[in-house]
Amino acid sequence: MDPTRDPDFKPPSPNEQLQPPPDPKSTIPKSVPIVPFVPADLNETIDAPFNLEAVSHAHKNQNKKSTKNKKNKNHIPLNQFDFQPLSTNISEDEIIESGSQNSSPKTNAIDSEDDTNHNDEKTKASQNTTTTDTDSNATTLDYNRMSGTRVSFSTLGVLKSQIADLEEVPHGIVRQARTLENYEFPTHRLSKKLQDPNKLPLVIVACGSFSPITYLHLRMFEMALDAVIEQTRFEIVGGYYSPVSDNYNKSGLAPAHHRVRMCELACERTSSWLMVDAWESLQVNYTRTAKVLDHFNHEINVKRGGIQSVTGEKIGCKIMLLAGGDLIESMGEPNVWADQDLHHILGNYGCLILERTGSDVRSFLLSHDIMYEHRRNVLVISQLIYNDISSTKIRLFLRRGMSIQYLLPNSVIRYIQEHGLYVNSSEPVKQVLDSKD
Repeated sequence: MDPTRDPDFKPPSPNEQLQPPPDPKSTIPKSVPIVPFVPADLNETIDAPFNLEAVSHAHKNQNKKSTKNKKNKNHIPLNQFDFQPLSTNISEDEIIESGSQNSSPKTNAIDSEDDTNHNDEKTKASQNTTTTDTDSNATTLDYNRMSGTRVSFSTLGVLKSQIADLEEVPHGIVRQARTLENYEFPTHRLSKKLQDPNKLPLVIVACGSFSPITYLHLRMFEMALDAVIEQTRFEIVGGYYSPVSDNYNKSGLAPAHHRVRMCELACERTSSWLMVDAWESLQVNYTRTAKVLDHFNHEINVKRGGIQSVTGEKIGCKIMLLAGGDLIESMGEPNVWADQDLHHILGNYGCLILERTGSDVRSFLLSHDIMYEHRRNVLVISQLIYNDISSTKIRLFLRRGMSIQYLLPNSVIRYIQEHGLYVNSSEPVKQVLDSKD
């Protein structure tokens, strides 16, 4: 977050000792850079002739390994059959019906009869689809097209009777406290064990005002997930939103407990791996981004010993900041970010940078000395489908009585309406025109 928003901000001096100081480097697990090394980094010739047969043999072996580990490659559910149901309040009739559908045939004759019965069941199910969409999803999707097998109703998501109101906490979800005394670090969606023996654990953290959270804030995590899977040797074990405290000096900032709740509403029913941590929002004073990352490192690596590997031992988890290109460019503005904090954030943790329209992140990395020094710990994420939804514009639309449908989750829209947020506020024209948050 922009340090100049701190009410007590003073331009940093070159040899200033920051208070509180960043955590010692010895408390942060030593990790490989986020960007893999290439042959050119080894200072060896890459133009010499090579053995095509050896390359082909290695490629076949790699394909065998990837096929073997295919099921475990993406431990974060990416289709509806992998998601944990929001509740287990299934009626007895549904359980009995589900159990009867999961009975396995023992002979060829029974196979034929069972297939016939199953076709009848599918016909009946299709006739019942004239009810609500929720009933359809809950009663007709009894056949897993991915594996060709039938699945239990309890794995298919939400029944009509399970649709919750805003304040009903879904099954397995832990919501954040409103005071530091009652605060507990959220781990309900943090993977405790790696799925791929060839990967290293990674947690990504997004700091921001999230006033309100939008679909872009949700999409940035998914884009980061794709980039990490495709370009790195890391496995994401969790993602966190960390809303700033009320001491962040910015117009249009809703009270911290509202922003935390909106973040929870946005991700608790739409994601299987995103969480909200209220620690930063509960602080009395503005908290520097470096100290926020130290907090996550302390909770995950110091207190919990890291993440369990496939073989069973605990290993250190890499913590990385997820940020937009506009925030990164602010790191180049003079007398804003302390060099000590930049070295700590980029060198000891790392940064995933989402490109935004109008920002040239790669040129900035090349021109910024500290950024360039830690360039292997910075991964630039390109938007294949550009999304420039802005919280500032959402607040403007609300003040003007305009629709914000399809710009943020419905649960967040309902929450804003129920609590009358942003409607009677005002913001400087320049902030509205220039802001990209």
